[in-house]
Amino acid sequence: MGGLGDMVNKAKDMLGGDAGVDDAIDQAADAVKEKTPDAVDGAVDQAAQIAKDNI
Repeated sequence: MGGLGDMVNKAKDMLGGDAGVDDAIDQAADAVKEKTPDAVDGAVDQAAQIAKDNI
């Protein structure tokens, strides 16, 4: 089997497993929140959680 699943697993391994992926998503969310108005923080947090739940 190949494809997207393999790519996701390789990315997870490069980031140090699931915890590393979660940290990377949190860092990306924090970067977005620094550059956008506070009013969108909740949406950014929701998007980050959805990404964590689906990766």
